[in-house]
Amino acid sequence: MNKFLLFFLFPFALFSQEVLDGIPELFKQKKYALAQKTAEDYLLKYPNHLKAIELLGDAFGYQKQWDDAIQNYKTLIEKEPNNANYHYKHGGALGMKALSISKIRALSIIGDVKAAFLKAAELDPNHIETRWALVELYMQLPGIIGGSKSKSLKYAEELEKLSMVDGYLAKGYIYEYDDEPELAEDYYKKAISEGGSLTCFNKLTYFYEREKKPEKAIKNIEAAQEKHKRNALHYQIGKVAAVYNMQLEKGERCLETYLDNYSSKDGVPKAWAYYRLAQIHTHNKNKTEALKYIDTALAELPEIKVFKTQKETILKL
Repeated sequence: MNKFLLFFLFPFALFSQEVLDGIPELFKQKKYALAQKTAEDYLLKYPNHLKAIELLGDAFGYQKQWDDAIQNYKTLIEKEPNNANYHYKHGGALGMKALSISKIRALSIIGDVKAAFLKAAELDPNHIETRWALVELYMQLPGIIGGSKSKSLKYAEELEKLSMVDGYLAKGYIYEYDDEPELAEDYYKKAISEGGSLTCFNKLTYFYEREKKPEKAIKNIEAAQEKHKRNALHYQIGKVAAVYNMQLEKGERCLETYLDNYSSKDGVPKAWAYYRLAQIHTHNKNKTEALKYIDTALAELPEIKVFKTQKETILKL
């Protein structure tokens, strides 16, 4: 009889697990409300299922419903207090809530944010995400409420022992935040030499853009393209060219290549490439072509404010 019941119930258990496994895919599709409902329905049947509670917290987080996310992660901590990832997610949700409210109210939360991350770091000496969170937290907090470059560097050192690439990127972030661009550039370059991932290249590119060094930004993007062969990098070159009014012919070619090879996995909608082409033709005082491209951009994304502003600029040529 027991064997029969096990055989009978197994398909239902498998089906219910498949429902839960489908939630991360809903996140990828940005169907956050549906993911929330799926997790809630699952918890009606299995109210103590930790993974379902965690996924529900994640669904609330994606929707910026921070209080609900916090409550779910708090429930997880009560059930499993030694799980570092639960403390990390709890701290992250608290931190995001702090950013969404007034600075005065946020002050009352900062201590809990720090405590959650420190607990996660204590519980798991190999938890990379927690150490990244502590690097950023200690750099961004004013000294009067616990901010500390030395503590931030301490966790960057811990990161470097776990992952040299993450350590270099963390130090690049610290020195950039602390207005030491030479050191920041050096560590971002070290990260590229050590890891060479697209993330490493992007960190250096964005650094050059913030430093208003478009020539270096384009050179770095071209190096990334040579290594990774990603169509999205064509858009990045076109964007830098358009924003800084330099290497316009190269920017135009790259944007046209981006559009010719576009797929949804490239990330940036085609409308933005049309907008960048409109910018380039505006720089060149080519009103007809600029209007053509900005009208195409507006046809696809009519509510984007910068598109409307660009059209006004073009009409004044």
